[in-house]
Amino acid sequence: MDNNLSLQVKTLPDSAGVYLYYDKKDTVIYVGKAKNLKKRVSSYFTKNHENGKTRILVQKIVKIEHIVVETETDALLLENNLIKKYQPRYNILLKDDKSYPFICIKKERFPRVFLTRRVIKDGSEYFGPYTSVRTARALLSLIKELYPLRTCNFNLSVENIQNKKHKVCLEYHIKNCKGACEGLQTESDYNQDIKAIKHIIKGNFAQSLARFKEMMHEFAEKMEFEEAQKIKEKLDLLQNYQAKSTIVNPSISNVDVFSIISDENFAYANFLKIVNGNIIQSHTTEIKKKLAETDKEILELFIVEIRQRFNSITKEIYVPFKVDLGETIKVTIPKTGDKKRIVELSLRNAKYFRQEQFKQVKITDPERHVNRIMSQMKKDLHLLVEPRHIECFDNSNIQGTNPVAACVVFKNGKPSKKDYRHFNIKTVEGPNDFASMEEVVYRRYKRLLDEKQTLPQLIIIDGGKGQLSSAVKSLEKLGLRRKVAIIGIAKRLEELFYPEDPIPLYLDKKSETLKIIQRLRDEAHRFGITHHRNKRSKSAITSELDLIHGIGDKTKEKLLKELKSVKRVTKASLERLTEIIGKDKAEKIFLHFNKKVNTFGLSTTSIR
Repeated sequence: MDNNLSLQVKTLPDSAGVYLYYDKKDTVIYVGKAKNLKKRVSSYFTKNHENGKTRILVQKIVKIEHIVVETETDALLLENNLIKKYQPRYNILLKDDKSYPFICIKKERFPRVFLTRRVIKDGSEYFGPYTSVRTARALLSLIKELYPLRTCNFNLSVENIQNKKHKVCLEYHIKNCKGACEGLQTESDYNQDIKAIKHIIKGNFAQSLARFKEMMHEFAEKMEFEEAQKIKEKLDLLQNYQAKSTIVNPSISNVDVFSIISDENFAYANFLKIVNGNIIQSHTTEIKKKLAETDKEILELFIVEIRQRFNSITKEIYVPFKVDLGETIKVTIPKTGDKKRIVELSLRNAKYFRQEQFKQVKITDPERHVNRIMSQMKKDLHLLVEPRHIECFDNSNIQGTNPVAACVVFKNGKPSKKDYRHFNIKTVEGPNDFASMEEVVYRRYKRLLDEKQTLPQLIIIDGGKGQLSSAVKSLEKLGLRRKVAIIGIAKRLEELFYPEDPIPLYLDKKSETLKIIQRLRDEAHRFGITHHRNKRSKSAITSELDLIHGIGDKTKEKLLKELKSVKRVTKASLERLTEIIGKDKAEKIFLHFNKKVNTFGLSTTSIR
């Protein structure tokens, strides 16, 4: 750090505020907030940063500016606004170029209620924004079912109505409007409906439900059962809508809920707005990390940005862990009950969104999908490099016969079948998994070294500590122990073993890393069993055919190649055998496998 920069850091105040880093082009490259500006900024230049991008950022800083604010909340808001203004290269940016829909109640006599994406400051009331236009339309459709409103853009002034300037239209005749244009509905009655509509939009159904029940009883008392039935239908409609949107205790009112999950490169944050136990807004977004930001840092920025974007003024929020948002907002971390379930619901929404993004990226951007998985595997398995090339070994010696081994190869998380290899055990007698594993691992990598082929970044051994130790011995003989990472996976509890570490690693059962390891293990097992089965079949047919005079090795190879198994040879017709090896040899083999002994002890044959 040069003298000028050092002086700037030393003279920073011990106050809350926002700091801006500039590069040599006088461009803002990073904006941050701090409770104590001096301590926070100093840490950038005194710590050894593990993250490479952070080290590069520090190298590029040539100038520091700061803005002191009164509270931590002010620092959060200012940081968010400056990030949006300057869009610094090393800040995460919550991009959102969408134009969200609002429900507008127009400022006019007999107000219209409609959906719009344009907010005009003319005194009209706007509710939203809604993250889903489908949700907004469903709510607007419910409102119009419950309260007939005008849709025309006539000027319904007192004079125009008295002078009968306008005439009722089709909407009136099909009972979608009460005819305010001809004075058939009073302004006070219309405004009462508007007041009820505002309550419904805000998630408060109680007043509308009470009003409809009262109206239904009034019509029933007057014996106007047809009208009472119409009101009952509206009451059922509203109750059904409320039931679908109620998720928890209705006493939980006017709360914002936030949650976040993340991986190496991206975070996924969710926002739910709860009013009277109803979700009235939901929004989830993907956030690309820039400097290995923590979940806490990202969630704080997300909360401030979302509350600004959706005009939220709630005084309480629910979150899964502690965040610093100043003293004006009450932060609750629920531990049990309905409040805890709301946070879990938010987290579930974030997880589902993440899975959807993964599926989309896998199709639209396979390279990014692979990069993410490789990065995650490196992190989960504590590797020094990404395991782009993985090899997995498995032994097969069912009932101690025909011991073989298999090596399967995955590149960029996918099987590379052309690189699969079978091994017949040569130096080990009897069923000895440890010695067999030591042999095949040595043979595999001795050959790769001799042929100067690329080595894998990760070796997986199907088995526990014994098989892993045997494989490690071979790597040590070849001088590869410190060049290639190696782990073992035990079948029973899916434990991952590391050399010289007695404590196994347990990965989340749903993690992608474990799924890839399991797939490698299962593929190695399948490939090994197939080879073992073929070898046993070949061994069986060879020993049986050895008993037939005049049948040599070439004939046996032809039969095995064409018919694949002993069973098929024994059941093959004379015609089929003739096609493969000729008439004379076919008859010998056919007679051998179809020979029967009669009751007199004489040999006969059954020709099919």
